[in-house]
Amino acid sequence: MSQPVLGILTLYLNNRKRLEEVPVYERMISEGRELGLDVFVFTPADVNSSKRLIHALQFNPDTGRWTRRWRSFPHMIFDRSRIQKSERFQQLLRFRSRYNHLLFLNKPLRNKWTVHQTLFEVRRFKPHLPDTMLVNSIGDVNRMLDKYDAVYLKPINGTGGRGILRISKSNSSSYEIRGRNTDRSIITPKRIPAAMLASYLAGWDVKGRYLVQEGIPLELPNGRVHDYRMLVQKNGFGEWEVTGCVGRVGAINSVTSNLHGGGRATGMDELLEEWIPDAEKRERVRRDSAKLGIDVSRYLEEQYGALCELALDLAIDKSGRTLLLEVNPKPSREVFSQVGDKNAYRISLIRPLEYALWVYNHRKHSKNA
Repeated sequence: MSQPVLGILTLYLNNRKRLEEVPVYERMISEGRELGLDVFVFTPADVNSSKRLIHALQFNPDTGRWTRRWRSFPHMIFDRSRIQKSERFQQLLRFRSRYNHLLFLNKPLRNKWTVHQTLFEVRRFKPHLPDTMLVNSIGDVNRMLDKYDAVYLKPINGTGGRGILRISKSNSSSYEIRGRNTDRSIITPKRIPAAMLASYLAGWDVKGRYLVQEGIPLELPNGRVHDYRMLVQKNGFGEWEVTGCVGRVGAINSVTSNLHGGGRATGMDELLEEWIPDAEKRERVRRDSAKLGIDVSRYLEEQYGALCELALDLAIDKSGRTLLLEVNPKPSREVFSQVGDKNAYRISLIRPLEYALWVYNHRKHSKNA
C-alpha cells in the first residue's frame, strides 16, 4: 500500500534557490518517515504544469543529503510560503489559484486589518483587541494620538517587525518616533514638532497600507518591550491545541520584540512573574490566554477555510488582561529552541505531520463509507 505524501510548499529566498528553513524541513522529513508519512519540499518554480510533475527536493536522513527527483503531486500540501516582494511571490499566487482544488492543510490568512475586523465583529473577542484603525488619512493617526499617549503604525501585510513605527507624545507640541525600516533595522529615534507629523509619515506611504493601534505599555523596568508568542496547532485528532507560549523581550531601543530583530526568547512563567507579582492573577492569565488562542484559531478557520497552525502575539497588561496584537499564519518554531524547550520544539514540528495523517485517513474513510 502506498504511503500518504505531504508536500511542503515554500519559496526560494533568491534566484540562487536558497531556502529559509532548511533545518526545519530536514527534521520534518525525518519525523515524517518515522510516522509513515512521505514528505518532500517544493516551490512553485519546481512545478511542471504540462507534465503534472514536481521537481521535488528530497532529504535523506541516513546520508544527510538533499537530492532532486521528479514526483507526482502530493496528497496534501502544507503551505509555508511567506510574503515576498518578488516575482517568486507572484508565481506563488498563480500556483494557489491554479491548484486551489488540491488539498491544502492551511489556506492563506487575510491581512492584519481584515483579520482585526473579522474578530472585532465577535463580542467574545472585543475585550481582547487593542483599539485599531486603518490609516486612510493623517487625521486617523491624529485622532488616535488624541486618545493615547502612544500609538503603533503597522503595515497591514508586514512580517517580522518590518516597517513598524511607534509614535509617542514628548510634550503637547512634539512627538518621539521610533521603529524599524523595511529591512528590520532600528531607525534613529526622532523628535519632531506635531505640525511635521503629516510630512514625515508621507515618506512612509501609510495611507491604505498601514493600521494604527493603541500603544499598550509593555516596557519592563529595563526599558525593553515584551510580549508573548503562542503557537496553536491542530493535533493528530484534528483538534486545536496550544503547543506552547514563550515570552519575547525586544532589543535595546526596539519597539518590537521580534527575534529576527534582535529580541530574545524567555520562559513565559519567568517573564510573567516579573510583570505580575500576584500568583493567582498569573494563573488566570495563563488559563485565559490559552482559551483565547484556541477560540481565535477555531473562529478564523471557520471564516477563512483550512488552517492547521497559527501564532498569536499577545500582550498582557498590568491588570492581567490579555490583548491580541497580531495573528501569524506561518509561524517559526525558534522561540522554543531559544528557551531550551526541546519537547515543545519537537511537538511543534510533529503536530502538522500528525494532523496531515489524520486528514488523509479521515478523507480515505469518508470515501470508503
